[in-house]
Amino acid sequence: MSKLIKVALLGLGNMGQNHLRNLVMLKNVEVSFIHDLNEEIMKSTSLKYNVPFIVDWRNHLDKVDALIIVTPTNTHYDYIVEAAKYVKNIFVEKPLTHNVETSEKIVSLAKLEKLNIQVGFIERYNPAITSLERVLKNSSKVIAIDFTRTNKVSSRITDVDVVIDLMIHDIDLALNFSGKPKSIAAHGHVKDGMIEYARALITHENGVFSNIVASRITEKRMRHVSSTCEDMYVDCNLLSKTLKVNKQTIEQYLENVSISSKEETIDVRPQEGLLMELIDFTNSCREIVDGTPNEKDSLLAIQVASSIQNLILEK
Repeated sequence: MSKLIKVALLGLGNMGQNHLRNLVMLKNVEVSFIHDLNEEIMKSTSLKYNVPFIVDWRNHLDKVDALIIVTPTNTHYDYIVEAAKYVKNIFVEKPLTHNVETSEKIVSLAKLEKLNIQVGFIERYNPAITSLERVLKNSSKVIAIDFTRTNKVSSRITDVDVVIDLMIHDIDLALNFSGKPKSIAAHGHVKDGMIEYARALITHENGVFSNIVASRITEKRMRHVSSTCEDMYVDCNLLSKTLKVNKQTIEQYLENVSISSKEETIDVRPQEGLLMELIDFTNSCREIVDGTPNEKDSLLAIQVASSIQNLILEK
């Protein structure tokens, strides 16, 4: 039987509630306590899920195996530093921290204290993305990948711009697909000192281009990844979780003949990304799990995001 993992959860906003809903479904996982600065929400959530709540959470961290941090981005650094004194397994929602400097400090702390940190880049667990990865591995050569992510701004997002709020997901995906960046170009729209629309072109060391668009002013919600390859074009919709591959049916060898491509739909296995993400994390508390997004991945993503922000704000 797998070892029982005792987990604490900090933060009971929309995403924190989603985490808790999935955590209570996991076998061999016990939610030892939950905490939120809003005591009313904390108490009502405790009753709803029949889990304990703790006001002074710091004094109880030595009783758990893992901590999940789902709080505003600008609080991540302080929570991780405090938690590292008591617990080695830490899950933190994306991004790791709010800037490069504090992210670098967490990477150093993780190495020093031998921390197991997983960062919540949930799109890696989107079944459409995992299917896309398998398709692209069978391509003769990937030329470019286009990422589009738009959502009319939510009033709950007040501490970060569109680069950190939305684009960071696709920055992580681009780096995970194509590796380290060689150069970055960017432009965007700034309102009241905050970047609300951003477009970036990352040229990777392997020669692949990543075109990334993120917007909080577009009146349509989109999550889209399109891949141009030498032998195919792959269209991936992350919202509907559909994947379509276009290929020519025969070679073009006759003059004055127009050849259209054949479209194939790839079956995407339904699964909840957050549930798979938490399964990976709780498993990593028992043994080493390869491929999970860690603090080093997040540092590289935040470095790229910072470069994009600087390029836009300078203009």
